[in-house]
Amino acid sequence: MATVDVLMPKMGESITEGTVIAWHKKVGEEVELDEILLEIGTDKVDTEIPASSAGVLAEIMVEEGATVDVGTAIARIRTGAAAAEPAVDLSPPVPPVASAETASSVPGGAKVNVIMPKMGESITEGTVIAWHKKVGDAVALDETILEIGTDKVDTEVPSPAAGTLAEILVSEGATVDVGITLATIATGKDRLVPGVPTPAPTAPTAEPAAVPEESTAASARHLSDGRFLTPLVRAIVQKEGVTAGELEGIRGSGSRGRINKRDILEYLQARKHPEASPKPAPRPKPLRTEAPQEAPAPGAREEVIEMDRVRQLVAHHMTLSRRTAAHVTSFAEVDATNLVRLREANKHSFFEHAGIKLTYTPFLVYAAVEALREHPILNSSVDGTRIILKKDFHIGIAVNIDNTGLIVPVIKHAGRQRVAGLAHAAHDLAQRARSNDLQPDDLQGGTFTITNLGSLGSIMGTPIILQPQVAILATGSIRKRPVVVEDPVLGDVIAIRHMMYLSLSYDHRIIDGAMGISFLRKFAAVIENIDSTAEV
Repeated sequence: MATVDVLMPKMGESITEGTVIAWHKKVGEEVELDEILLEIGTDKVDTEIPASSAGVLAEIMVEEGATVDVGTAIARIRTGAAAAEPAVDLSPPVPPVASAETASSVPGGAKVNVIMPKMGESITEGTVIAWHKKVGDAVALDETILEIGTDKVDTEVPSPAAGTLAEILVSEGATVDVGITLATIATGKDRLVPGVPTPAPTAPTAEPAAVPEESTAASARHLSDGRFLTPLVRAIVQKEGVTAGELEGIRGSGSRGRINKRDILEYLQARKHPEASPKPAPRPKPLRTEAPQEAPAPGAREEVIEMDRVRQLVAHHMTLSRRTAAHVTSFAEVDATNLVRLREANKHSFFEHAGIKLTYTPFLVYAAVEALREHPILNSSVDGTRIILKKDFHIGIAVNIDNTGLIVPVIKHAGRQRVAGLAHAAHDLAQRARSNDLQPDDLQGGTFTITNLGSLGSIMGTPIILQPQVAILATGSIRKRPVVVEDPVLGDVIAIRHMMYLSLSYDHRIIDGAMGISFLRKFAAVIENIDSTAEV
C-alpha cells in the first residue's frame, strides 16, 4: 500500500507552527493532485494547502483548531492502486482499472529521485514555487519539471532522467531542506502505463453541446503563453467564474509574469467596482441648504497590500543587518570631471568593439578595489570576536528590478580585472538579473557592495550593510555645478565641474570613523586622478 504524508508546511523563516483552520475533504474522499485539502493559518497569513498526490484521503491526524509544529504529519493520502481500497477494508477488494493518466511501475523498471538541489554554500533549504509537470506526464532528460526558490534566487530544476513523472512528494509552497526527495521519475519499462487498455470511443448518439472556450479557465494549469496557474489562483478563478480571456489579459507580478493571489484579487476588485462613467455636475445649491457630508468610515481610505516573497526577504535581511551591525555613515564629495570626460571620449568606440554600453559602474568598482587594497578591514566579516579578512575582492553591484526591489549579483575577483573586463562582467550580471537568469552562485560570496543611487536620480543616501559584509558604498548622481578650484596661475577660481557625493555605511564594531573617511578619500583620489585621455 503506497501512502503519502501531508506535512504542516514551513511558510517563512520565523514561522515554526501552524493552525488547522478547516478541512475541505473528509476521510475516504478522493482527492486530485493540487486539489485543496485544507486551510491553515499562522500569525502571518492564512493559506490553502493543495494535495501533493492524487488518491484517497486515508487519515486526518490533526483536527480543526489544533496547532502543530512545522513538519508534523497532518494527514495521509493513499496513492496509486491503494487509492481504490476503502478506508476500512470490510469487503473483498475490487481490482482497480488503470487510467491513461495514472503513473504506475512494472517489474524490471527503475525510478530516479528528483532531489532538492544545493544551490550555494550558505543555502540549506528551498521552496517549491511551481510544478511544470503533473503526475503521469512524460518528461525528457533536462526538461524543466519544477521551479524552486531560495532567499537568494529562483531557479528552474531540470529532470535528471527521461521517463514519466510518477510521484510528486512536495507540494507547491512547501519549504524543504536540501537533499530531500521532491519527486520520482519512472524510467525504462516504468515509462509504460500498465492496465486495462482504454476502450475505443463509441459514436455519440447526438451532437454534443459546444463548450465555450471561457469555461476551461477554472481547470487549466497553464495559460496559452505558458504562464503557470497555482492551485490557489485556480480555486479563486473557479469560485469567481473568471474566464480564460480575462486571465490572459491579467499582467502578473510573480516570477516570469505569473499571476499570484494578489493579482487575481486586485483584478476581481476592479471588476466588481469599475470606474463610474462621468455624470453631469449637479446644480449648485445655496450654502445654507447643503446637508453636512458624512465622515468616511474608519479604514475607508486605506488599502492593504500583502508583501510579495521578494519584499519579505528584503525586509528580513535589512532588519537583521540593522540588529547585527552598528551602522555609521560617512559622506564625501568627489570631482568626477575627469571620469565624465574619459567616458564621453570612449563610449562610442567601446560600444563598437565591445558591443555593450560603457557605464560608470566599472570605474566605480575599479576605484573601490583600489581603496580596499589600502583599507583591507573594509573587505572583511565579523565572526563573534574574530575579524575575517578576505584576500579576494568580490564586489556586489546592486541592480534595480523593475522598481520592485534590489538584487545584488557579485563580480568575482574584481581585483584581477581592468575596466574593460569589469564593464563586461557588470553588464552580464545586470542583464541576467533583469531577465531572472542569475544562478545562485552569482549572488554568493560578496565581500563589499556598491549601490549606484545616481542611476535612480538620487544625490546621496544611507545604505544598509549587506550581511555578513561590513561596509557598503553608495554613489550619487553626477551633476554639473559651479565650484571653487585652485588654478596654478590664477589661484582660486569658480569653474563648472561634474561633482558626485559618496556615502559609506560601515560596521562601527570594527571600523572607526577615521578608517571610513580615509577609505572615502582614497576612492575620491582614484576617481579625480583618472587620465581623461586614456583609452578604455
